[in-house]
Amino acid sequence: MREAWVGRQGAAALAAAPAHFMPFGRKPERFSLVVDLAEDIGSRRWWRGAATLGLMAGTLGWLAPGIEPLPGRSGEALPRTIAAEWSAGAIASRSAGSLSGARMMPAASVVPLAAAPERARISRTVRVAGDGFASALIRAGADPADAALAARLAGPVPAGTSVALELGRRAGSYRPVERLMLQPGIDVRLVIVRDGGSLVAQRIALAVDRRPLRLRGVAGDGIYWALRNAGASAATAAEYLKALAEEIDVGEIGPADRFDLVVAHRRSADGRGKAGMLLYAALDRQAASDLQLVRWTAGGKPVWVNAATIGDQRRDDDAMAWPVDAPITSRFGLRVHPILRFARMHRGMDFGARWGTPIRAAADGQVTRAGWAGGYGRQVRIAHGDGLATSYSHMSSMVVAPGSFVSRGQLIGYVGSSGLSTGPHLHYEVYRGGVAVDPMSVRFVTSRPIDPGVVAAIRRRVRELAP
Repeated sequence: MREAWVGRQGAAALAAAPAHFMPFGRKPERFSLVVDLAEDIGSRRWWRGAATLGLMAGTLGWLAPGIEPLPGRSGEALPRTIAAEWSAGAIASRSAGSLSGARMMPAASVVPLAAAPERARISRTVRVAGDGFASALIRAGADPADAALAARLAGPVPAGTSVALELGRRAGSYRPVERLMLQPGIDVRLVIVRDGGSLVAQRIALAVDRRPLRLRGVAGDGIYWALRNAGASAATAAEYLKALAEEIDVGEIGPADRFDLVVAHRRSADGRGKAGMLLYAALDRQAASDLQLVRWTAGGKPVWVNAATIGDQRRDDDAMAWPVDAPITSRFGLRVHPILRFARMHRGMDFGARWGTPIRAAADGQVTRAGWAGGYGRQVRIAHGDGLATSYSHMSSMVVAPGSFVSRGQLIGYVGSSGLSTGPHLHYEVYRGGVAVDPMSVRFVTSRPIDPGVVAAIRRRVRELAP
């Protein structure tokens, strides 16, 4: 093949040429350890480059450090002298008690004092804790005798009260009380000062604005948080919802319903305020009748009265409601008593209801009794006006109190078998002028469930609270 390429004459010339001669300007191959392993794979040159690469990798692996964990040691605490110098230089954090300087050593310009002078008076602010006023003063460095006398002069001091205290020159381990000032109540400021050898107290009355606080808003997504956002405290919001729960299911309050409440409130001249009890709880409902609940005292106890419906007239055909959803098992009239076994006047009606069945008021009125009534067991009596009254006996439990006002259909208790009873049932009686009458013969007209004068007073109170 070589002769065919150069021809016969060229072949002869090539054979006569020196060994290092390369025809047509081709340069001789130079020896190099750097070889491109992507070319001439399998040739002697390629194998030489592969051997060089293997040798370099082996040498690097032999010289490289091992992969075992490096030895380590925990940090040592600073010597106390160095730590003290760092603290004096404010290198330590302030929460760790860093100092702003170090004690100077005696020198020509620094002479140690035999005794350091002490401040004649010191002023401190003390907060009363749960262990009492006197203990707070003693912890601040006051003389125990002065602290006990100040506590007697101050009287009851609520925990959390802030006291401005001034102590005199130290006598032994304690300092005498020279002056203190606190505000134990929103309407009074107390100043106790040293007069001669004892302490005297001076009470300064503060002007207080006692006008009630009114809060209004929209229920929105949640009535509780809407009340809180309007400024009501957690206790006031809970009291408002509890008052509404006596009339409606608070879970049915719609997002567009508007609440209106009035809270007793005291505000001092220095800007301190303290909320009191809830006085008025109203709800303007979009899909149902409105509520206007006002706190009232009946029978010596506080009750909630719905001023929006109190005293309203009802039609004769819807004024009366059966007290329990159950069949009548015994009617009004003469019968043989199931326990005593002799003929006796049955002055009411019996309903064969199961234990725990809800019992509801037959008409609007005011509770005159809620308690134990001998053979009747647990009994609730309600006065409805015009000489009419009803009673509900043998109850297992009651949910109303004497003096409270109830509306027709309102829950008053649950069926039971208390008293002289053979089993769970409701004994229901109706009275006209104090005499028991047949409940089937009475149709209530609740035009005056309570005294008209009381109705007028309640409505007048509502106008005062929420004009």
